[in-house]
Amino acid sequence: MEGDDDDFPPEPSEPSHSQRGSVASSVTRAQDLLVYLASNSAVHLTLEGLGCMNAQELGRNVREALNIPNSAVDVFTFWFCSPLLDLQLKPKHLPYKLCRQWQDLLYRFTEAPPEAISQDEPCLLYKRNVFYPRSKELQIEDEGVLRLLYDEAKMNILEGRYPCDPEHWLTLGALSCAIELGTGLDDQALTVAIREKKLSSFLPAHAALGGGGFLSTLRGRGGRNAEMEQNLIKEYRSVCSSAATGSSLEPIALLRRYLRSCHTLPYYGCAFFMGEIDKPAQGLLHRGGRKAVSVGISLEGVYVMDVKEKHVLLGLKFSELSWDHSYPETEGDSHILWLEFDGEEAGMPVNKLLKIYSKKAELMSGLIEFCVELRSVGESAATGTDERRQGKMRRQSSVVCSRVYSLNTISYVDDGKEIKRLKPKRAASFFTRPAQPHTYSAVQVTESLEQG
Repeated sequence: MEGDDDDFPPEPSEPSHSQRGSVASSVTRAQDLLVYLASNSAVHLTLEGLGCMNAQELGRNVREALNIPNSAVDVFTFWFCSPLLDLQLKPKHLPYKLCRQWQDLLYRFTEAPPEAISQDEPCLLYKRNVFYPRSKELQIEDEGVLRLLYDEAKMNILEGRYPCDPEHWLTLGALSCAIELGTGLDDQALTVAIREKKLSSFLPAHAALGGGGFLSTLRGRGGRNAEMEQNLIKEYRSVCSSAATGSSLEPIALLRRYLRSCHTLPYYGCAFFMGEIDKPAQGLLHRGGRKAVSVGISLEGVYVMDVKEKHVLLGLKFSELSWDHSYPETEGDSHILWLEFDGEEAGMPVNKLLKIYSKKAELMSGLIEFCVELRSVGESAATGTDERRQGKMRRQSSVVCSRVYSLNTISYVDDGKEIKRLKPKRAASFFTRPAQPHTYSAVQVTESLEQG
């Protein structure tokens, strides 16, 4: 997902007459509607009054079609997704009308050229609600609901949205084999089944296809795929043999095992936004440039991930950061999300500031604020999860570890009265904040923002 926005732009006085994605073009008469799922399947509905139907009412029809119990009403919600923008809808939103505003949303929240905007079409998806606590997932008893959650989690693993270490995605791939192919296959039957569905159906694309490059070309993908195939079969045997230790191999138990394993990833269930950050200056000419990043935001915190390398650059709980967003002051400037957090430089405690360039900065800031409000309600209940995650984060070779050293940040020191620039020194204060323990207030910007 790319976000949940409180205030979408008002509906245009002259809405576009084009039909987009899976949303029908008629307001009153019965129309066909396709609601897509993470598994690439779709729910086909024929509804009257679609133009006046809000997401909450539409949800009842989808849950009835999928036999989802009323107890799971908060687990899923509707999203509009396209190559340019993903948005989670609120219960009050009218999908038909929002679809008619799609071009306005693209102009507001993306840098896409007019040609791309005019051709972009959103699809209506029924996916996990970013505000649904992960702690409640494993309490779900309905196998159909768990399978929908599994399909979405698997999709995010395979597409690299959830970076994880090789031993982790190998276990998840083996669990997928057990869930989708069964637990009673011998090695020969399993090999045939994996080759029929392709290795990329069980392992992340960057792992199954290799990283590319000259050395990978010399080695050949065939050899790598054969090695990955054997590793997957070996891990499948380990999963299936777990029945001897008391672990159930029933489908619902395997689905829970997959989700429980995904829950160890701090960014599970995040809304994702694309952006850029400054690269550290390198070489004699001190050339920097920018790096493409994916920003994940959930009830757990904020995570900045390297799109190319598939690892975490920065992970922060809400108690560890302050934030704000700024609009362009002059033509050519960027929308920026600012993240401020504690750090260290030359053995000295400093405050670090990271700039994330994205026209979705407004969406990200609003989502952080709303998650903070929801998080504060049940803060004590999440303590155990946070401590367990921090234990894993100490292993610096893991892709889930923060890599603050690779970030180009601005550093500040707090002298008790104000926070000043460390290198080089500035005469004016950048932040002005009361001397008190951690709060959830946004960063207060008191002068124009400059990158050092």
